[in-house]
Order: sequence, then structure tokens, then C-alpha cells
Amino acid sequence: MNETNRDGIAHGSWTQKKKTGEARRIQANSGSQLRNLFCSLLPSPMPSPSLRLAVVGAGAAGLAAARELRREGHAPVVFERAAAVGGTWLYASPAPAAATDPLGAAATHSSLYASLRTNLPREVMGFLDFPFTAARGSVVDARRFPGHEEVLRYLEDFAQRFDLYRLVRFQTEVVGVRREAGGRWAVTSRKLGEKGEQDEEVYDAVVVCNGHYSEPRVASIPENLYFPTLTGADAWPGKQMHSHNYRVPEPFLDQVVIVIGASASAVDISRDIACVAKEVHIADRSTPTSTCEQQPEYDNMWLHSMIDHAQGDGTVVFRDGSSIKADVIMHCTGYLYDFPFLGDDSTITVDDNCVDPLYKHVFPIEVAPELSFIGLPWKVIPFPLFELQSKWVAGILSGRIKLPSKDEMMEDVKAIYSRLETRGWPKRYTHNFSGGYQFEYNDWLAEQCGHPPIEEWRKLMYAANAKNKAARPERYRDEWDDDGLVALANEDFKKYF
Repeated sequence: MNETNRDGIAHGSWTQKKKTGEARRIQANSGSQLRNLFCSLLPSPMPSPSLRLAVVGAGAAGLAAARELRREGHAPVVFERAAAVGGTWLYASPAPAAATDPLGAAATHSSLYASLRTNLPREVMGFLDFPFTAARGSVVDARRFPGHEEVLRYLEDFAQRFDLYRLVRFQTEVVGVRREAGGRWAVTSRKLGEKGEQDEEVYDAVVVCNGHYSEPRVASIPENLYFPTLTGADAWPGKQMHSHNYRVPEPFLDQVVIVIGASASAVDISRDIACVAKEVHIADRSTPTSTCEQQPEYDNMWLHSMIDHAQGDGTVVFRDGSSIKADVIMHCTGYLYDFPFLGDDSTITVDDNCVDPLYKHVFPIEVAPELSFIGLPWKVIPFPLFELQSKWVAGILSGRIKLPSKDEMMEDVKAIYSRLETRGWPKRYTHNFSGGYQFEYNDWLAEQCGHPPIEEWRKLMYAANAKNKAARPERYRDEWDDDGLVALANEDFKKYF
């Protein structure tokens, strides 16, 4: 793969060189001399400014941002609190605090469980110009839907290939971002393990890439509208935990476990636990109230509507009226957007899990383009979206791509909320890109950046995987019918090797 390395560009302001001297007199019939004279009288082209930029996070989004920012001629510095790249793809055992706060983040960033495999085929997942193929030299898990370790290896290969490691300050946490006069940003960070030591540096802009899978969202919080309140849950004598702190099924041997949720982690974890648990009961708010169904291929798993209430004797009552005595309630209820290092001068708020107001889910309108967010949308193919968002941000920061006026950007935000209302979706679905919108969005970004649209085979493969997952929920990772699309993808990948 070819990479244009523009690291040697100096920082600071650029000055236009002044033309000196007098144009020579030339004959009117000398075309080449006329062109030379015309060019000599034009001002020199203004180079794109090289900005010093802070990137928060070295997961997939942060790595994509660092590469694209440097490609555009900027000088990114990446802050990463972990000791390695990978972000949410870094597997880690829960911190000791998880024992006393199993519903909280427990100082562990990663939400991976040991058995996790991708729910997208590897051909679809990869960055647009760095295929996630099984032919890479570092491949250990060649399955089409590999385990999380293989995704981490891929991200490490990406960082190595594009020389991104030297841009990253590992084990360094951003604790504050403050807007300075003139639109620059003061970034306060601390090296983990060094008590009381903090550094403050000023950057031209900040790109936030800290992910959204580390701050658990819990069903029993009264003000949480995502799931109704679990009446009596605070007094319920069993164990409650969030999937953020789940790793392996063995602790649930012979127990009765309730899994709240219906998204990817709930599906995976319920199946994982069912191998050792006495019973697994899935509580899904989207099912009809009367639901109480044993699940196909399992003799110890049932699907219910949502929990109605929990009782002090350990009983949990579902809305269909059925009840069980449970040992554990597992909250697979998603995550909250969380930016603890940002203050009011960021001009954004997070209300009902909507980051507002953002132009195209990236730029806070009042402080654009000096503050931006990569990777907020969900129900997407993440890596290509990160890449295109990063290309767009990089081009805007260099002045190569122009943003609309603030009024025009705000009208666009209002149009998003109007679409939500038309669909009957709550505000918390603002960054939900399901229903094909992600490809419309990605192709818009690509057009802005002068990049080709998302490949047709990738769009078709994404749809084929969704269809296969619905038809074969237990086997879609190992059985599929889109080998023709796989062949197209592999043919397309040849241009990158």
C-alpha cells in the first residue's frame, strides 16, 4: 500500500513570498512568454497550514484520525490512557473495583468478553485502503468472523504500517480540555502512575476519539429512559452487573441468570452463559408483553418481555406475569457517551444519549472546526466510517474543504431531529444509522473529500450479512451464502497489495 508521508512539514504560520522584479516586455505573438508573464504576476499558492492537533484516544477511530491528519500535513499528538493501541479491542480483565461496583465502569475501558467474535465479516470491517484479509502475514485467526484478538492484531498492523506508534503518548490520560482566546485549546494530561503530575499544552484543535463503549448504561437508574425502572431492584438480594464487566461464563455455573437487552452483547452473552447456567431468561423490552418463549436449540433459555418488578425474596416478575427466582441480573443495556475532560466551552451537551448540537455528527457548530468528534454513530460499519470522517476533518482543518455557515449547519441539525420525529424515534436514536443511512452518509463524506464512494460489494455484503444473521442467528458466523461477494472483495483488494 502506498502512503504519502508528509511528516517533515514545519509548524507555525506560513508567509506568502513576495514577488520582486519587473516583468519583461514580450511580443504579443509569443504564447509561451505570455503564459510565463501571467504566472509570474500571480501570487504564490498559499500552502495548507500545518496545525498541531490533539487526538484523544488510540483506538480504531484515533488511529484513523492520526493517519488522515498527518496525510493532510498536520502534526497530530495522540493521547492514550492504555499501554497499547486498540481502544475497545484491548481485552482486559475487570479492575478490582468491579467486585464492589459490578454495574459501573470500574476503571476498565474495554468491554470485551473472552468469546467475542465479530458480527461483521472481515472483508466489510476493514479500512478502505487497508483490507482486513486472512492473507496478512500476522494472521492467527483466519476465520471470516474472527475473534477479538485478530481485530486487535489488525489494528496493530495498521498502526505499524503507517508509522503511527511514534505519534502516541501511551498511559497518558486527558483530564481537561479548555478553550483559549483565539480559538486554540489548552489540553491538560497526566501520566498514569505519576501522582499529582499534570502537563498543559496548547493545540490548534482537538479531535475526540474516546469511543462510546466504556460508560455503562444501567436499566435500574430511575431517570434512565432507555429501560423502565426496575421497581424494587435496589433491595433485590441477588447480584446485578453490567455486560461491561462480563468476561467468561464459569462464574455463573448452575445459576439462574436474567439478561436484560436484545442487541449484540445480550445475544452473545446469553448464549455464552447458557452453556453453564441452570437457566437463562432474556428480558427484551421490544417483545410483546405476553412473551414467554423457550428459545430454539436451547432447553434452558427463555425470552420474555421486560421485567415488571423485583422482590426482596429474590423473585423477578416479568410483564407477562411469569416470575422466577434469579441469582443474577445482567444488564446488557448499552453505553453512554461520556466526555469527562470537556467543559461548557465545548458548547455541546449530552442529553438522553444525544450529543448536541453537532453538524453531521462531527462538529460542534459554535466551535467548529477546532473541536470535532470521530466515531459517534452506531449501527454502522465502524472502521470505514472513522476513516471518512477523519479525511473530512483533516481537509477542513487545512482549509481544503469548507464548512457551511453556522446558520446552515444548524438547519442541518434541525433536519436530523425532524427525521427522527417523522420516524417516531426518540432523541437517543440521533446517532443511530440503521436503515441504510450509513451509506448515504459515508458517500456524502467521500464526495466532500474527493474520495470514491463506498464499494458496492461492501454495501451488498453488509445487507447479506444482516439477512443471514436473521435466518441463522446461531450459525451465521460459520455459514453464509455470499461467496460471490467475497470473491469480488478479494479481487478489489489486489490493488492494495
